[in-house]
Amino acid sequence: MASTNDLKNGMVLKLDGDQLWSVVEFQHVKPGKGPAFVRTKLKHVLSGKVVDKTFNAGTKVETATIDRRDMQFSYMDGEYFVFMDMTTFDQLMVDKKAVGDAANFLIEGFTASVAQHEGEVLYVELPAAVELKIEHTDPGVQGDRSTGGTKPATLETGYEIQVPLFVTTGETVKVDTRTSDYLGRKSN
Repeated sequence: MASTNDLKNGMVLKLDGDQLWSVVEFQHVKPGKGPAFVRTKLKHVLSGKVVDKTFNAGTKVETATIDRRDMQFSYMDGEYFVFMDMTTFDQLMVDKKAVGDAANFLIEGFTASVAQHEGEVLYVELPAAVELKIEHTDPGVQGDRSTGGTKPATLETGYEIQVPLFVTTGETVKVDTRTSDYLGRKSN
């Protein structure tokens, strides 16, 4: 248990039963008239939904401990992704649902942050950008355009993104894992 006076960004609270909410931002407010209160913006850990919630100052809130560990993706086992803890070498099987969109950018050997609460995997988080090889893309044909064009390209993971016309099959490109945007070619 903690007080609303102890809130910090990134802290995870257990509210409304057993729902986990991460503090995105908070503000202590002391109006000229009336009691002080704490205005917060909370993000649901699983769904990503963001809500505004106000607490009276000093109110007790239950905190949750989230264990975030960097783990290396090893292989797929049916519907499960198998991650290995690099310090203990323990293997962890993670359901496809918990991996979510990160599955589009995971290849063997990639390191990801795996968040757990009471032994249950909540989500898998990749770095903001990853470097992946282009498995296939058609040759770009420059036509009459006022802006640079794009074309579809299939990554080594099988996921398809849009890349500029000059990118060719076999090149390694940087991809934003949050938006699936092409960020540039691999720097040597």
